[in-house]
This record gives sequence, C-alpha cells and structure tokens, in this order.
Amino acid sequence: MIARQKTIGKPVSYSGTALHSGETTSVVFKPAPSGSGIRFVRGDLPGRPEIRVCPENARYDPTESRRTILANGDAEVHTVEHVLATVMGLGIDNVEIEVSGREAAEPFDGSAAPFVELIDEVGLVEQDAPKKYFKITRPLSFCRDGVELHAVPHDGLRISFTIQYDNPHVGTQYASFDLNPQVFVSEVAPARTFVLFKDVEPLRQRGMIKGGSLENAVVIRDDGIMNEEPLRFSDEFVRHKILDLLGDIGLIGQPVQGHIIAVRSGHEANVAFISMLHREEMKRRPSAPPPSGRKGEVWDISAIQDIMPHRYPLLLVDRIVELQERERVVGIKNVTINEPFFVGHFPGHPIMPAVLIIEAMAQCGGVLLLNTVDNPNEKLVYFMGIDNAKFRKPVIPGDQLRFELTLTRLKGRICKMRGQAFVDGELVSEADLLSTIVDR
Repeated sequence: MIARQKTIGKPVSYSGTALHSGETTSVVFKPAPSGSGIRFVRGDLPGRPEIRVCPENARYDPTESRRTILANGDAEVHTVEHVLATVMGLGIDNVEIEVSGREAAEPFDGSAAPFVELIDEVGLVEQDAPKKYFKITRPLSFCRDGVELHAVPHDGLRISFTIQYDNPHVGTQYASFDLNPQVFVSEVAPARTFVLFKDVEPLRQRGMIKGGSLENAVVIRDDGIMNEEPLRFSDEFVRHKILDLLGDIGLIGQPVQGHIIAVRSGHEANVAFISMLHREEMKRRPSAPPPSGRKGEVWDISAIQDIMPHRYPLLLVDRIVELQERERVVGIKNVTINEPFFVGHFPGHPIMPAVLIIEAMAQCGGVLLLNTVDNPNEKLVYFMGIDNAKFRKPVIPGDQLRFELTLTRLKGRICKMRGQAFVDGELVSEADLLSTIVDR
C-alpha cells in the first residue's frame, strides 16, 4: 500500500521541568489535518502564535547552546530536539504541539522513551493523503572545525554517527541505524542526555541546565557515571547523539529519505547543515503545481513520482486531485505547446495523439491500482487490454485534461477500470482499461 500520512489519535499532555530554564511547563500534543505538517503553538502568549517546523524558522544561539530553537517573530520555543525526534521516529506527519512556556519541558529521564509512551497511549491515525518525503538526491557535505556532516541518497532514513571524547568512559563510539518506528522505539528513544561532570558548573554559571539532575541526565566523571541506574546500552552516548540529530533533521518538517553521516557533531552544526541541505535540494526541484480548488487531497508531481516509474517525456500526469481507495481516482494533465509530441503531430496543426490521451488516462489508473498493493515502488502496471475507446474531440495546447477513472473489477492483480477524459467539463475521450501488476 502507498504510505499515508499519520497524526495522533487524540490530544495528550504532560507537565515537567524544562532542562535549561528550570521552569515548569506543560506540553499538549494535538491531532492535525493531513497536509498541515508539524507546528508548535505558544499557548501562553497573546494570540497563541504558531511556529511552523521548517528550516526557515530554525535558530541557533551560541549564548544558549546545547539546544535547538524554533522562532517565528518574537515567539520562540526552545529545546525541541527530543520532541521532534519522537515525531520523526514514530512517523508522525501532522501534529500541533502547544507549549505553555518558552522552553519545552522534558518528562522524566532525559530520553525520548517517555514521549513514546505518551503517544502510545493515544495511538496513531492513518490519514487519506499520501506521505510526502524530502528525498536527498545527491551527496552533500559540511565540514567545520573538525566536525563533519554528510548526506547521500538512500532508500529510507539511515543515520550513522561517530563521537570522540577524551573522557575514558565515553571515548570513541560509533553507531548506525536504518530508522523505522520499531528501531527508533527499541534502539534510539531510550538513550539519555549526558554531560561531563567537569562541564556542569560552567554551564550553570552561564544560566543553563537549571532543571538538570541525575534523574534526567547521565553525568560522567573520570572514574565512571554518577547515576545509580547503569547505562542502558554500552554505546548509549552515541545513540543519544543520533536521537539529537534525528530531532534536528525533523526541522525539515517532513519525513526524510537519505543517509546522514555525522562525526563529532552537535546542534549548531546540525542546524546549519540541515538548513543548507534543505536549501540546496529545493533549488533542484520544480515548483509544485498550484492547488486544484476542487474537493479532495492534492498529490503534487513529487508525490506522483514517488510511486510512478514514468519520467520525461512519458510522465503524463501532473496532479492527483482525488483518490478513493479501491474505487476512484481523478487526475490532471496540463497540455502545453512544449510537449515533445507536438513537434511531429502535426506541424502547424498541433493535436495531442489519441494514444497518449489513453496513456495519460492509464497512468492515473495506475496510481489507483498501485494503491492496492504493498511496496508499490517495487511494482509496475502493465496494460492488458483497451476496449470501447472513443475520441470525441481533439485535445490541443492550452487544454487541461481531467481524467476520472472508476475501478469496476479487481481480482488478484488484475483490474478493470472505466476511464473518461474531460476538457472544460466536456467529454473528449473514454475507454475501458484492463491492467495487471507485475514486479519490477
């Protein structure tokens, strides 16, 4: 099945002590509609200002280090990395997070495990819209003062991290995980915040870690850890660095596909790298088509390319504006004079070939059909037959084709669909399409 967006089942809240300010604040997670993304709300400020999670709103202040900050105008929310790591790790696409103060309090033990337990109480709800991934399409690197961050294409999200500390109880640690909700919950979320004992007093003199204690952080001396609870993993420290980096990756505001490799990195470098990565990738992408104005969820060209193998010059669908699972799909094709087939069909009298109208219609149907199987990226849709094809009016440059297909029969991997094509509400073509799903 095509992966769909998710939100939480119902509101859930907690109160706790903020790590740096030491203030008691409350945090409420609320369901959000598909396509709305992740946003924080400062419930304590007049007008309840929203702060959308995106690289443009990310901040790093050297005077308030060891935390990730989001800001929109004068409204800020600090120490969001563990919250965002949980949202990313559990695969949540849409959620509103209301905070009653400037810093998001952290429950209990300095890890993301309590957040996981909190969300588990209300569960996740699958939504109608397909997931929209931020895909890393080419290698990109960031190196500064011995810190390295690299991003390369990968099917899924993988994070690899190396830390190097002089303290003998930390030393050099390396870990790498292909992250999905199961791996996040068991291998990454339980890893706790840590700090070297020699850094505690300097940090407090700077007005930081006022809410820190042995209950919410692992404190490391030269002769071992000070906490009564032993380490949860032999490499717990590098796993927590992966947790922090996952939260900073969450600043992109949508699920990410790629392999992120980090060496000796912290929040300052993470935020700079993620902002650069987002900026460079967005330069390479065409602008998404405008909203359709029709009822239903819009799949833009990026979402279509996530599941359809076709590419230029034979990707003939620009948008999907409606999809009812195992029932119906509606798609749009904007016909322009720049279509390569107009060069020869016909010079001086451009008409869209009838066979390509049927091909575009079938591609819309392919989206509907691929939505009935697991792992659609590993499948192809083959034509088996075309019946009752009729072409009632020529399609010319400037027309917008609206395809409406209804599933009339589905048996195993064989399906039959009734398709119609309209221009300005007028039927221009129709056909019965027989198709099958095969492995790529």
